[in-house]
Amino acid sequence: MDNTSRRHPLRRSRQDVEAARHIPDTPQTRSPAYRLAFNDPDFLCREELRPVRLQLELLKPEMLMEAYGVESTVVLFGGARIPEPANKDKARTRTLAELSKYYDEAREFARLMTLRSNQNGHREDVIMTGGGPGVMEAGNRGAQDAGGVSIGLNIVLPHEQSPNEYVTPDLCFNFHYFAVRKMHFLMRAKALAVFPGGFGTLDELFETLTLIQTGRMAQIPVLLFGEEFWRKIVNWEALADAGTISADDLELFRFVETAQEAIDTIDTWENVGEKREIIPGR
Repeated sequence: MDNTSRRHPLRRSRQDVEAARHIPDTPQTRSPAYRLAFNDPDFLCREELRPVRLQLELLKPEMLMEAYGVESTVVLFGGARIPEPANKDKARTRTLAELSKYYDEAREFARLMTLRSNQNGHREDVIMTGGGPGVMEAGNRGAQDAGGVSIGLNIVLPHEQSPNEYVTPDLCFNFHYFAVRKMHFLMRAKALAVFPGGFGTLDELFETLTLIQTGRMAQIPVLLFGEEFWRKIVNWEALADAGTISADDLELFRFVETAQEAIDTIDTWENVGEKREIIPGR
């Protein structure tokens, strides 16, 4: 629901912003000090305003997704460098070329999930990705293949990153803070599909597993696509053998290879549908 049409007796902030465009041009009105605080980018970007910016990054996507009607999401994590199979000959490494098959699996997984989402009016099971290239593009593309919508959470990086062309425009968000972005990935998450990736993918995966392990988040299906890849880069059993995690923690995730296997695993996962809540700062 759009609150901008709600009636109240107070003058609206937008009216003051518009009025400020027509004030007399004087040394006083040209001074940055005269700008309305909420309409002053230089002021909002000051170091002291970081708490306000954090709150704004939390609120804006939350409010817009709520207005759109999104109630639950299926999140895809994975490498930005994994190419579409048609372009695997251009991959930086032989391994990336071999991993290109997961582009198609991510696309198909997103397509199948979005067919379900279409049936509930795009309220549940909405595909959410990081909005960039590689596996993220495949997820948003699969949702478009199914005639549905999808969410993209972009992040401002030193090397320019722009949203892929398949993200639903009204659900395409941009972030400055990684921490707030990761919170949005999980606040509505009903399942998590993790494809081969790099540091970013590992960061997102292990933060999720930590939240579930410590009871800060209720258990949801966590699916790791590509058992060979994941066992090669992480010695999961060594962690349990060392006692740094418990043996039960190895049950927090499952290995899958195909989109259909992932769907079947979600459908048979215990605790699916249990209410989840992340409570920051408590």
